[in-house]
Amino acid sequence: MSYTIELNNKYEHFKKSILDIKSIFSNYGSTIHLARNELKTIEIEKTKTVVKAYKIPNILNQFVYAHVRKSKPYKAFHNATKLYNLNINTPEAIAYIEFYKFGLLKESFFISKEFEYDFTIAHIRDDQPNYKKKVLEDFALFAYDIHSKGVWHADFSGGNILIKKEQEHYTFSLVDINRMKFHTISEYEGLENFNKLWFNEEDLTTIAKTYAKVADMNENRAISEILKHDKILKDKVLLKRKLKGK
Repeated sequence: MSYTIELNNKYEHFKKSILDIKSIFSNYGSTIHLARNELKTIEIEKTKTVVKAYKIPNILNQFVYAHVRKSKPYKAFHNATKLYNLNINTPEAIAYIEFYKFGLLKESFFISKEFEYDFTIAHIRDDQPNYKKKVLEDFALFAYDIHSKGVWHADFSGGNILIKKEQEHYTFSLVDINRMKFHTISEYEGLENFNKLWFNEEDLTTIAKTYAKVADMNENRAISEILKHDKILKDKVLLKRKLKGK
């Protein structure tokens, strides 16, 4: 079985462990997420890491990711590097590795430093804590910052935005970043990026007001735009669920 490996220059000493990642992943660490892919926290080389093991693709995509398109771990690693260079928080990339058999992509892993966070943005949406307004205002500032730097997170959703309280403000970190685009984001375009968060109208209005203020936008139009995009996606998802139910 052949492999492709790429490491952050700071972590060249991890290479031996990364080459043995299949065994390490099977025998060590604690699972923190298990769905299509599995994530584990594992201490490697005396460093707390998060290792993401990607589900083996179907036979067609095994060929596509090996010969046509860049794989998910490749994108996660390189997108993390781009974010780091833009001074945008994401868990620091350590390495990715892909294993091939008969020229097809099989197992693949992305390894990053663990980011110790207090909660995700989903907690704000679902539990509505009394500190919600401050988090949402800081979140709007964070979102404007990444948009002004040309970063579009295609999976900008509740579980993919980690939050840590730092004295009087909140720090945000992006995860699940393989589906990310880098391009100029026009004045009101960024407000569409909130539509996968499934916030209520009050919370979206709070976000829009802060976003509009820092971006020097018309507040009423910003509120209208964010609510419009939220409704479009919600209506689409609810219709699909209804049709599926029938």
